[in-house]
Amino acid sequence: MWSVAKREHQRPIFATLVVTDVKPETPASPDKLLLAQHYISRMTTKAPRKPLLMKLPDSDSVKNDFFKFSEFVDPSGKLNFNGKAIIHAQGVDFSNGTSYKINMQELKVMEEIGKGQYGTVQKVFHIPTNVTMAMKEIRLELDQAKLKQILMELDILHKAKSEYIVDFYGAFFIESCVYYCMEYMDAGSLDKLYGNGVPEDVLAKITNSMVKGLSFLKDKLNIIHRDVKPTNVLVNRAGEVKLCDFGVSGQLTQSLAKTNIGCQSYMAPERIHSSEASTYTVQSDVWSLGLAMVELGTGKYPYPVPDKNEQISMFVQLNAIVTGTPPSLPEDKFSEECRDFVAQCLSKRPQDRPTYKQLLAHTFLVKYEELEVDMKSWVEQALSLRKNEENEQNEP
Repeated sequence: MWSVAKREHQRPIFATLVVTDVKPETPASPDKLLLAQHYISRMTTKAPRKPLLMKLPDSDSVKNDFFKFSEFVDPSGKLNFNGKAIIHAQGVDFSNGTSYKINMQELKVMEEIGKGQYGTVQKVFHIPTNVTMAMKEIRLELDQAKLKQILMELDILHKAKSEYIVDFYGAFFIESCVYYCMEYMDAGSLDKLYGNGVPEDVLAKITNSMVKGLSFLKDKLNIIHRDVKPTNVLVNRAGEVKLCDFGVSGQLTQSLAKTNIGCQSYMAPERIHSSEASTYTVQSDVWSLGLAMVELGTGKYPYPVPDKNEQISMFVQLNAIVTGTPPSLPEDKFSEECRDFVAQCLSKRPQDRPTYKQLLAHTFLVKYEELEVDMKSWVEQALSLRKNEENEQNEP
C-alpha cells in the first residue's frame, strides 16, 4: 500500500509520499505498484530548477522613485543632497565648506530617549570628547519628502548658531540610516515638565527664549518653524530653553512659506480653513506660540483632544480652532500683561498678530527680562514631580 502524509509544520502544506510494506496476504496489483513507482520517481528526482525571477511592479511611480533615490545615494554609499550636503560614514560635508567629522565607532549608546514617526532618538556618549549627545536616527526610504526634511533640518542645525536653538555636533550615514548628533538637553521637552501648569515668571522666561529662537530663524535664516509646540521645546537642568525639530520648517519667499505642513492641533485657523491654506506668513507660528503658552500655563491642551474615534474628534478639534473663541489664561493666576500677550498671539486674523520684534517689546516679556527667575529650581521641581507620577503609575 502507499499513502500520503502531510507536513503540518510547514506553510503552505506540501504532500510527502510514504510507501509502506505490501502485506503478503493482500498483494498489490501491478497497476498500483506502477503508480507508486511513478510518484516516487517524481518526488525524488532532482529535476533542474528554473531560476527564480523577481518581477518589480511595472509602475512609473516606482521607477521614478528609484531613480530619484539613486540621484541621492552614490555607489560609494554617500548620501548627496544635490551638492548642498554630502553625508557619509565618517561625517557630513556642507557646500559652504563646513564639515563635521563623527562616526558610529566613536559613540557609545546609553539609552533610548524618544521615538517619532521616522525613527528614534538615543542618548549617546562621544568617547573622543567626553560629551553626552542626543543622536537622532532616521530610516531612509524611497520618499523624496523625507529626504527634503533631512536636508532642511541639517541645513538649519549647522547654520543656527544661537543660544536658543540646540547645538549641532555632526551627522553620518550608514546602512540606509541617517544619524545626526545634537546637544543633549537633560530635562527633556516641555510637554513632560509643565505638570498642572507653570507659574507666570517661568512662563515668561520660556516664552522669551521661544520668541528669540523663532526670531533668529526668521531674521538670520529666513526660516519659519511651522511646528511650534511644547514637544519641540527642550530644557536642561541649567534652566536653558531651546527650540528643536526643524524637519518641516520652510524657506520663506517674500514672507510666505508654501505647503501646509505641521501638527494640526497647533495650526492657526487660516492654515486649516482658507483658500490660502498652502501659503502662510510667520504669524502662523505666532498663533502656535500663543497656544503653547496656554497649554504650559494651564497644564493642558485647550481644545478637544482626539480619542479612539479620531476622525470625528479631529473634526471637532479643528472646527473649534476655526470657529470657536480663542483660549485664554485664567485671570486669577496670570497678570493682565501676560493675558494680553497671549490674546494678541491668538488673534483670529493673522494680520492682527504682532511680529517677533513687537512681542519682545511687550511689557510682559520686558518686565521679566529684568527680573531674576530661578529656572534651575523650577526644572528640578518639575523633574521630581514627573518622577513621582511615574512611580505611582508603575505601582501594582
